[in-house]
Amino acid sequence: MQNTYQDFKQLALIGSTASGKTSLAIKVAQHMNAHILSLDSLSIYKEINIVAAKPSLAERGGIIHFGIDYLFPHESFDVSTFIKLYHQVYEQCVKDSKNLVIVGGTSFYLKMLIEGISTLPTISKTTKDNAKKHLQNLDKTYTWLHDLDSIYMSKIASNDKYRIEKALHIYLETGLTPSQYFLKFPPTSTIKIPLPIYQIMWDRHLLKTRIKQRTLLMLNEGLIDEVCMLEKKYGRAPNSMKSIGIKETLAYLDGIYDKKILIEKIITNTARLAKRQNTFNNSQFENVVKGSVNQLETMLL
Repeated sequence: MQNTYQDFKQLALIGSTASGKTSLAIKVAQHMNAHILSLDSLSIYKEINIVAAKPSLAERGGIIHFGIDYLFPHESFDVSTFIKLYHQVYEQCVKDSKNLVIVGGTSFYLKMLIEGISTLPTISKTTKDNAKKHLQNLDKTYTWLHDLDSIYMSKIASNDKYRIEKALHIYLETGLTPSQYFLKFPPTSTIKIPLPIYQIMWDRHLLKTRIKQRTLLMLNEGLIDEVCMLEKKYGRAPNSMKSIGIKETLAYLDGIYDKKILIEKIITNTARLAKRQNTFNNSQFENVVKGSVNQLETMLL
């Protein structure tokens, strides 16, 4: 018998990089008969395995993972990708009579799933062509949009061509300033069913030790070879090639770092990322159950 809306249960597991989210999520998914949706900005890519600390098929313990190996490294994505993924996974869970564990270090996507995003208008070719003409003088266009909608445009840097173009598209297509448009079409949450959130906590010094161990493991598993393969296949332009672990290895391959400095740089940059992730998690979510890996495992299993 298929799951129904009432039967379906879900939870989210967050924590910094190297906090042990992946293995705990797999245990929880086995326990609660669930699929896993990964919200990770690196695991989403095919062929980026070692750098992403992606669980192998054996480590996945028979649990179906979504959001892993979804795109190629040269393909781009944004929050709408994860919102679309969530809808697909929810339908699959109901069909398979499964629950859902959402896990990942990129908690911004979880926040956007909860808060939702506004549906953007379809932009016509005429509007796109018109926008291109305006964007030939970025400063003038930014000033013009800022005069029209200072509240919205003050959040955008005057040289951020991508976001200026998005604001310009909205105004030229609809005749509404971005603030007026988003007031008329407010975001709606993607998450319609209760989503308890559990956060793994670590002492900062212990976490840095784990990051060091994981960095050395990545090197032993063939990090440098993986980055060589990725560079040969995709070049250095894609956003994925600017990720921690990849950018430092490229500097090593360029002769800028020796092996010792390569290791130090990856550890330092990963520790800084972990600090940013914890700051974000602690400030952006309410009613979160926090604990060590062992405490959360006892609680959830």
